[in-house]
Amino acid sequence: MSNSQLNLGSVVSLWRYPVKSMMGEELNAAEVTERGLVGDRAYALIDPTNGKVASAKNPRKWAKLFDFRAAYIEPPRRGANIPPLRITLPDGNIVTTQQSDLNQILSKVLEREVTLGTTPPETPSLEEYWPDMGGLAHRETITDESMPPGTFFDGAVIHVLTTATIDRLRELYPQGRFEVRRFRPNIVVESSTGEKDFLENSWIGRTLAIGAEVRLNIIGGCPRCVMTTLPQGDLPKDPGILRTAAQYNQVNVGVYAAVLRAGTIHRGDPVRLE
Repeated sequence: MSNSQLNLGSVVSLWRYPVKSMMGEELNAAEVTERGLVGDRAYALIDPTNGKVASAKNPRKWAKLFDFRAAYIEPPRRGANIPPLRITLPDGNIVTTQQSDLNQILSKVLEREVTLGTTPPETPSLEEYWPDMGGLAHRETITDESMPPGTFFDGAVIHVLTTATIDRLRELYPQGRFEVRRFRPNIVVESSTGEKDFLENSWIGRTLAIGAEVRLNIIGGCPRCVMTTLPQGDLPKDPGILRTAAQYNQVNVGVYAAVLRAGTIHRGDPVRLE
């Protein structure tokens, strides 16, 4: 290995979220294209009253989305049509995207009209609620946030997080339950040094090499929102999660990345900084 490469650790988990703001699925391997992990945020719920993408960033409307889980019936493949989904509802019942009454079922559970789709609006946007908390861009208001054109992503196609950051946050706020799933990353990197620090901050502007093929350009920090504080599964509601990120790391947890070179990544793949 040349001096220009720095071994950071390895991929400890991989995640994709077939439907924006629903719980996703953990993977052993994932195909990565310039659009991110194949099948990630391929579907979203659209609010037909305003054309906006439904997101738990506005929990007053959409907090219940975290009680849904989405998984592909068959694995999505690069260049193929997006396969159908199996969606587990909050009550444990399972529906599929092949059902003609799916939108009615989802609308009934969410208590507002929605349509599930795979075609993003040309200029997609979502509503974001900003709690009354220091260090955020806004306070106690709801803003319209634009999304990358033609996608269901918030800011970038890939989100990378290290265990070092999670460990640092736990140290700063021991009462908080900092778990990966609160932050909905795609790629979780276990640091080889065992240090507890916001490691990813030093990667911004550099290239991350994962395994033999994939190269990512780290484009910036991943600013967090009220979603990280919401209850999910057995995790309690906790505003302290977001407050800690705001107080100690400019509200960032993890980093956003663009794809420089496509390929497949596997759990256990080495991760290097180039």
